[in-house]
Amino acid sequence: MRPIYAVLPALMLAGIGGAIIAQPAAPAMSDDPAKVAAGTYSADPGHSQVLFTYKHMGLTWNMGLLSGATGTLTIDPKAPANAKVSIDVPINTLRSTVAKLDEEFQSAMFFDAAKYPTAHFESTSVTVNGKTAKVAGNLTIRGVTKPVTIDATLLAAGNGPMTKKPVVSFQGVAHIKRSDYGKELGLAVPMVADEVKLDITAQFDQK
Repeated sequence: MRPIYAVLPALMLAGIGGAIIAQPAAPAMSDDPAKVAAGTYSADPGHSQVLFTYKHMGLTWNMGLLSGATGTLTIDPKAPANAKVSIDVPINTLRSTVAKLDEEFQSAMFFDAAKYPTAHFESTSVTVNGKTAKVAGNLTIRGVTKPVTIDATLLAAGNGPMTKKPVVSFQGVAHIKRSDYGKELGLAVPMVADEVKLDITAQFDQK
């Protein structure tokens, strides 16, 4: 008879393998626009983020992250050009990993989060080309509204693995100028780059 310590690993692996096999399959997701369920969706604040990147004194690419987006998306795959999106991103979630800079960003020196607590995007038109779209709209930061275009790509659509209800997700890229949003946000231009790149990931859940 083989000693117990010799057979335990095999038994454990068999048990783990059985548990894995027994797990239900994750719902199928697709990047096919036709798989998007028509309706109104709410932004998932836990899975929607904006990464911003700008060049600092010609030396480094500095980055920061905002999260906690709320808002709505109305979409119909049979009439994608009629899609509408309205999103608010709380400024107090902004993190650069530099504590002193984060304090300055929240203060009246930059964003003045106490007076202007959110950045707001409201779409005005959507031009669709397969899985991609140009989402034109107005971005309001620190009380100033400017036109912005987001180059968006459909990542996935289907029934969410947790809720089993329709979910859709996108990634997007946009470019803005700090100086467009006032002298405070345009501080130190051109020593610190005026242009800021926004990399966006957004998940929307149908209620």
